[in-house]
Amino acid sequence: MSEFLVIVESPAKAKTIERYLGKKYKVKASMGHVRDLPKSQTGVDIDNQYEPKYITIRGKGPVLKELKTAAKKAKKIYLAADPDREGEAIAWHLAHSLNMDITSDCRVVFNEITKDAIKDSFKNPRPINTDLVDAQQARRILDRLVGYNISPLLWKKVKKGLSAGRVQSVAVRLIIDREKEIKAFEPEEYWSIDGEFLKGKDSFEASFYGIGKEKLELKSKEDVENVLSKMSDGTFSVTSVTKKERKRNPAAPFTTSSLQQEAARKLNFRAKKTMMLAQQLYEGIDLGKEGTVGLITYMRTDSTRISEIAQTEASNYIDQTFGKDYLSSEPKKEKKKSNTQDAHEAIRPTSVTNDPASLKEFLSRDQLRLYKLIWERFIASQMAPAIMDTMSVDLKNGEVIFRATGSKIKFPGFMKVYVEGTDDQDDVKDKMLPDLKEGDEVFKKDIEPKQHFTQPPPRYTEARLVKTLEELGIGRPSTFAPTLDTIQKRGYVALDNKRFIPTELGEIVHELILEFFPDILDVEFTAKMEKDLDYVEEGKVNWVDIIHNFYIDFEKHLEIAEKEMQEVEIKDEPAGEDCGQCGSPMVFKMGRFGKFMACSNFPDCRNTKPIVKEIGVKCPKCNEGNIIERKSKKRRIFYGCDRFPECDFISWDKPLPRSCPKCENTLIEKKLKKGVQVQCIECDYKEEKQS
Repeated sequence: MSEFLVIVESPAKAKTIERYLGKKYKVKASMGHVRDLPKSQTGVDIDNQYEPKYITIRGKGPVLKELKTAAKKAKKIYLAADPDREGEAIAWHLAHSLNMDITSDCRVVFNEITKDAIKDSFKNPRPINTDLVDAQQARRILDRLVGYNISPLLWKKVKKGLSAGRVQSVAVRLIIDREKEIKAFEPEEYWSIDGEFLKGKDSFEASFYGIGKEKLELKSKEDVENVLSKMSDGTFSVTSVTKKERKRNPAAPFTTSSLQQEAARKLNFRAKKTMMLAQQLYEGIDLGKEGTVGLITYMRTDSTRISEIAQTEASNYIDQTFGKDYLSSEPKKEKKKSNTQDAHEAIRPTSVTNDPASLKEFLSRDQLRLYKLIWERFIASQMAPAIMDTMSVDLKNGEVIFRATGSKIKFPGFMKVYVEGTDDQDDVKDKMLPDLKEGDEVFKKDIEPKQHFTQPPPRYTEARLVKTLEELGIGRPSTFAPTLDTIQKRGYVALDNKRFIPTELGEIVHELILEFFPDILDVEFTAKMEKDLDYVEEGKVNWVDIIHNFYIDFEKHLEIAEKEMQEVEIKDEPAGEDCGQCGSPMVFKMGRFGKFMACSNFPDCRNTKPIVKEIGVKCPKCNEGNIIERKSKKRRIFYGCDRFPECDFISWDKPLPRSCPKCENTLIEKKLKKGVQVQCIECDYKEEKQS
């Protein structure tokens, strides 16, 4: 019989931990929370200090019964849920369900699922931290009071199935405000003058800088013509050469937010997918003879801190693999941001010796891609800075100044392993200038004026939105992914070309909440609420006071909204065609996966159709049908013939409405890691890559 019972959340985690602890320990999984507020009612006694009414979650009865049976046989019970507020709350609920003393040393926490970390944690058990529990409970009650009071109003006044939440409402507001900025944006004209110059046989590029010593912006064609008129001939003299050595430091190891952003940029992963894969890597992967091993540290963190042991291990690896020159000259000390809890280390591999190549046979393709990202980012973060040689040259013709810049990687440092991505991918490349010195003459090969217009601010990608929410102090690491998922499921926003756009429904709900519950949408108010929850966790503030201060004003707004909020009728947009089954007009509807067509005679007729987007290309296989844009089950865009299944032509690459000049077959737009390239589907014809 096992002497000790250990309870964790998931079976995968249980399997990994049981192997490390030995035969005296029995490890079981609670499958997450066992108790929660009831779904059928608010479950908060407002008149009794906001006392929550917890019940056993439906379906968890058998799990709880099994845990109680095992608990009776055990000499001691350890609660080993995740090391955060949610995990502490799970442990607290389990303790109450199993009649355990929460002040006893029953709680064990670890940041990584490795043999040493697990054994150390069981040497230092502690009581349940009620401040952490109170912080989680306060958030849960706040969200319940908001959701279970505003949502029924929206069902009554707009339509069923809607919801409102503190963090999700602010996220929708950010997307709507950005859309308003874009619509109100008025582009301004500006020009540039780019030139190609020759020094002997070497050519290089330079751009117009200014007149005399003053930098000059070109706002019109007249400005350009004025500059060109001041240039006497095609000979320019080098008036200034500046050479500098510049250091570029590596990015810090991943936090939850930066991992979600980078996985979106480099791997095209949604936030939800990133967290699901990270959870699997944390809980453990079967590595054959080694058994199940946790490969990364805990993935819900806002800290970039790294333990000394991990730093030493990384330094040894870098020294042995790349040499001493690639070692960072001093230990990395990350600055703690003001809104950072810093409860856990950054996300890193549990052992750098588990390099991605050695794990290829054990991980799925996506698990490996995410692990490689985490592993490379961590190793790079502990390496020496890259050293860049930069050069800036001024070229003068009369009073007209052109400026050329170039750079070269002198020492790659961390860039040998990893370079941080950006939303506007711009890889670091050598762009060196010829050997130039003051007094040299260079000659104009070509000068080309170009007209441009200022662009509106970009719509939010998932990465940009996560970054903005984090910077504003809205939500916490565990909330970003579910928030983005919820606002899409509710139909408040949609993704267009991987960028968020608000739907009509989203704008209607936003306006109603803004009118009657302005605090819910106030960024500063929501950020302050997050800070207050942090104070509860730190034991500085009583959670009941936080709830009460919020509810006093919220209740007044609720009474006004009940009386004054008008019903809103959302009219379906006509689709311009009739139903193929009953002849009634088809209308556009918004579903979980975006717009679709449905019969207006619903529910008597339940006919639906996807919205077909033609791209203006005849099918190259049957020459009868038209190519349409379609989506796979995983929402990936592909192209196929509209005569399917009679014609089975499909392509992941977009066919173009022009023929190959070499063989007259169809051209496609092939997506590359950076940019696109036009290619023929039959012959070897290719066009120059476009960024």
